[in-house]
Amino acid sequence: MCTTCGCQITSGNESQIPVEKSADGGATSVLTRLMAGNDLQADHNRMHFDQLGVLVINLMSSPGSGKTALLEATIVQGRERFRMAVIEGDLETENDALRIRAHGVQAHQITTGSACHLDAHLVHEALHKIDFSGIDVLFIENVGNLVCPASFDLGHHLNVILLSVAEGDDKPAKYPVMFRAADVMLITKTDLSPYLDEFSNERAAQNLRNLANQVPIFHLSARNGEGIDVWLDWMEEQIQLQKQHVKNRPSFRPVRQPDAGLHATRILLSPVHPVSKS
Repeated sequence: MCTTCGCQITSGNESQIPVEKSADGGATSVLTRLMAGNDLQADHNRMHFDQLGVLVINLMSSPGSGKTALLEATIVQGRERFRMAVIEGDLETENDALRIRAHGVQAHQITTGSACHLDAHLVHEALHKIDFSGIDVLFIENVGNLVCPASFDLGHHLNVILLSVAEGDDKPAKYPVMFRAADVMLITKTDLSPYLDEFSNERAAQNLRNLANQVPIFHLSARNGEGIDVWLDWMEEQIQLQKQHVKNRPSFRPVRQPDAGLHATRILLSPVHPVSKS
């Protein structure tokens, strides 16, 4: 599907990946170099965000789980508690950005064409389109996909994973890399629960816990407002924590596993280190 992230590479065709000889005669895979370049750009983005005092949240889920609806409800009920901006990611259209702007909030739309995720370079271009004056939190609504987005550090601080009751409670088991990356899991569209007996909150939670992920789980509905207050309380707490940490130099950042994406553990980055300018 994607021609840049390597998500089309399988154990069956991995041997066909072109390699380049390094100066010392070794071989470096193109994919490894691509990911290293993304990580460098992500650190650069995070330095920008930390200097601005902005908490950055990466929203990830499958398509149709309610990410944009969650943002709209967050704007409506949370605008008196913190100020926000949004970067939207989709393959095509500006529909989601238009929905956010209709509420008077800045939104920049990234259209990726055929790419199934955002990367740090795309976010870097977008962040220069936003006026961060007075902004407390930037939401990045990633492309709807339960696979690739978890493997790319965007320079954000926290991962929020949505799971709607219409999707099935076994998604954490089926897509472990994504759900291991969660700093909080939101079970969304709970207003549909009376009509979807096959979805079990307990099984969804257990499937997440089976991944050794003990992060909070919130249940909410953007349609009727159920649980939005709990989400806003958590958000406000994270904004304050981030401001305290940045004041003392370290910053939140997701941690990469040795050979797969980002995982749940959130650590403090030792003093913000300089990165090369793009």
